[in-house]
Amino acid sequence: MQKDLSAKRALITGASRGIGRAICEVLHAAGAEIIPVARPSEALDDLAASCGDRCTPWAGDAASDDLIDFITGQNRIDILINNVGTNRPKPMTDVSDEDLDVMLDLNVRTTYRVSRAVLGVMPNGGRIVHISSQMGHVGSPNRTVYCMTKHAIEGLTKAMAVELAPRGVRVNSVAPTFVETPMTKPMLDDPEFSAFVKRLIIPGTVASTEDIAQAVLYLCGSAGQMTTGPSLVVDRGWTAH
Repeated sequence: MQKDLSAKRALITGASRGIGRAICEVLHAAGAEIIPVARPSEALDDLAASCGDRCTPWAGDAASDDLIDFITGQNRIDILINNVGTNRPKPMTDVSDEDLDVMLDLNVRTTYRVSRAVLGVMPNGGRIVHISSQMGHVGSPNRTVYCMTKHAIEGLTKAMAVELAPRGVRVNSVAPTFVETPMTKPMLDDPEFSAFVKRLIIPGTVASTEDIAQAVLYLCGSAGQMTTGPSLVVDRGWTAH
């Protein structure tokens, strides 16, 4: 692989598993120094061990003031990948205030706060990628809050792209379809739900974490230099219906 990101420093939230881990591995392979952010876990330790050099994990809560303090103490962060997020699928009438607060805090507020902090140490020409969802473009039953938060991320992406254009900072989102990760596995293990998903995806298979990571790499590298503001939808045709 061409070392397109050599000498770049990338911070990735939600980094220890699933899509976040795949993004870390792809950016590291492209030459970037990575800062994976995740709660302390064997998975984070394993990621650090497998990447070896150019990997400095930060173990803690992405929603915490501690992470903001860590970021503002850095000399430079060239690339930010906001991947941390959560979902609590249930009918709207069953959504508690606690469900609402948790998803809004992690999916929207944390993305905003981390982005704001990173901008203080990001040089001109930096790259920011928000991991959104196809649910930021459509609606779906039992996902009213999740859809709301991801639509918010799409709006934030466009507004940031316009505001930061004079600095040459490119801001984009990647909107995956269902990807088999630790978060989605319980959903996809439900035969009825799995059949519903595969009916809407062409050719009927869920995406891989590598599919999403490669989309992020495109946006972070020189090939994506003309792209800022839109959402790169990686959904195998879901939103075409």
